[in-house]
Amino acid sequence: MGMVLPDLLKNANKSWNPRPEKKEYLFVQDSLQVHIMEGWKRHLQVDRYFHSSEFFCHHTHILRLKIAPYLELSEVRPSFVAHIALELMLDNLLLTETNMNSAQFYHCLKIADKKVIANFLLLNDIPDSTVFFRFLDEFIKSKYLESYRNPKDIMYAIGKICLRIWPDPFTEEQKLQLTLILISYLEDLRSSFLTIFNQIEVQLEPYKEYK
Repeated sequence: MGMVLPDLLKNANKSWNPRPEKKEYLFVQDSLQVHIMEGWKRHLQVDRYFHSSEFFCHHTHILRLKIAPYLELSEVRPSFVAHIALELMLDNLLLTETNMNSAQFYHCLKIADKKVIANFLLLNDIPDSTVFFRFLDEFIKSKYLESYRNPKDIMYAIGKICLRIWPDPFTEEQKLQLTLILISYLEDLRSSFLTIFNQIEVQLEPYKEYK
């Protein structure tokens, strides 16, 4: 739960901006809070490495160049689409090319202790956790991650994300063209995508175990 909380909180309420890593002293008295913090810090560590990696910079650059000609008349930034598209393609490849079990992922979220999570939010100045748990329940119920197995649905997901920023991000023609680009690029990534995960694993600090 700690590893996905940064993204879940951001999507549950965009005004929330907790920085628990800045005040770890609040979480050391409870081993379960410590576990959440370890996950939270791992998320930040992975994000920092991934977004500064040669892999990320190279592939988002190439994707942006491929996408840009079809977005000349759109407000949507090609760099934004390239960033989101690369991450969604990696999700697709993890689901289809490895033994990643999305059902287990959702099960772990479902059985997480809500009281512990609510206390974590309270320590981060989010006293009313109702909004978060309503979002979490819907997130688990929708099993949205499963939709990334179909390459064509990657463009649908990008469209939904862009709708949060731009009222009418893509025309039908743009959706078709971008879908073709992404499906083709997905095939290019298939043979080499695991390199970034191997690199990240090497970079991660040892995961501290708590008994």
